[in-house]
Parts: sequence; C-alpha cells; structure tokens
Amino acid sequence: MEKTLLEVKNLSVCVEGKQILNNLNLNIKSGQIHAIMGPNGSGKSTFSYSLIGHPKYQISSGQFMFYGQDITRLPVDKKAKNGIFLAFQYPYEIEGLSLRNFLRQSYNSLYSGTEKELSFEEFNAYLVEKTQDLKINSDFLQRGVNFGFSGGEKKKAEILQLAVLEPKLAVLDEIDSGLDVDSLRVVCESIKKVKLNNPSMSLLIITHYPRILHFLEPDFVHILKKGSIVESGNKALATTIENEGYK
Repeated sequence: MEKTLLEVKNLSVCVEGKQILNNLNLNIKSGQIHAIMGPNGSGKSTFSYSLIGHPKYQISSGQFMFYGQDITRLPVDKKAKNGIFLAFQYPYEIEGLSLRNFLRQSYNSLYSGTEKELSFEEFNAYLVEKTQDLKINSDFLQRGVNFGFSGGEKKKAEILQLAVLEPKLAVLDEIDSGLDVDSLRVVCESIKKVKLNNPSMSLLIITHYPRILHFLEPDFVHILKKGSIVESGNKALATTIENEGYK
C-alpha cells in the first residue's frame, strides 16, 4: 500500500494581509505525480512557497502533514532535511560560488551525521555519476550558480540539484516557464531519469500550461481557482483544460 507522503489540511494563506489560499486540501502518496493547474493569480506559487516556509506567506489556518508529522511551522532548512525540494520558477543567481561547491555543500548539509554523508572524493565520484546520467558537461559545474545561465541552463541546474539531493517530495514550480518545446522536452526527459532512479520520490508539478503534462504524465490533476482546488481528476482533465480553457 502506498504511504501518504504529504497531507494538506484546510490550508489558508495570507500575503501582505490579503488572503490567497482558502481551505485548500490535498493528499499525495509516495511515488505519485500530481499536477496543480490554474490561471495566473490563482494561488499556485503561493502554495509552493507556503509549503517550503517562505516568511512572506503567512499561514492563517490549516496544516502541512509530512509522513504524519506536522511540519507547518518548521523552518526551511528543517523541511529540506525532511526531504522537501522546491525548484524555482526564477532560480536565484549566485556569482562567485561554483555549482559544484554549491551542490557539495547542499548535499552534506542535508545528510551531515548520517550514513549518506560523503567525503570530498566520494562526493565528486557521486557527482560524476549524476552528471553523466543527465548528460551534463563537467564544465557546467565550474560556473557560478545560475550566473549568466540561459533559461534552459537554469532549469538544467535545478534538475541536477534534484538528482543530487534525492528528496522525497519535489515541487516543480512552473519549471516549464520560458522554455520552448524542444528545451521543455529535454528538461522533462531529465526529470523522468531522476524519477526512474528514485521511484519513491513524489512530484508536484505546478503549471498553468498543459503542455508539460504531455511529457510528464501525472497520476492526478488538480485545478486551483481563487485559492481553492475546485476540481480533481486524472490526466484527461488537463486535456479538457487545453481544449476548453479554465472558464
């Protein structure tokens, strides 16, 4: 039986005094792929930032339960150590910090004191395995994190982080934003490779365009409007939205 990974109970969230999410409920089991769709301004990104713990997003009521534990008020670093990963729609640029060092520090900060912690040499071997699997040139690792990266390169860096950190739940916040069809196909193929290597990982895809769901087929699709999930279904629901729109 699949174990419940994330349970969202009656979540309401305010941003700068304005309520954005209204009694939102969601249940994700281990290994599943879910998609949240909705028009601009419906609360999709608010949900992702609330889950990860951004201080701007104030939870006025409700809970995030992760493997049955209440993580609603946990700080961001604790949520990351619990196995929650957020791929940003607009990743931050960090000049002067190489992607290689960023990944090593991130990995060992998550797994410090556990059997998964790696020495410098062990991590480099692990990173070679991940970059080869995703067909990423080693020169890419020497560049500053997202600094001077194209839109597609930034998304590639996000997926490499996903592969290296091996979370239990990965939230992909409009990772299709700014990508043409060919770039989107490449990014989705990389995500599928990561999922194949980590089958128990759950994915939550946040998007307002159905096209990404042609490449990453979800188990469930949820429609978010005015801060609430108004309809849920299988992947056919995304096709309905594509053909008929949100109205």
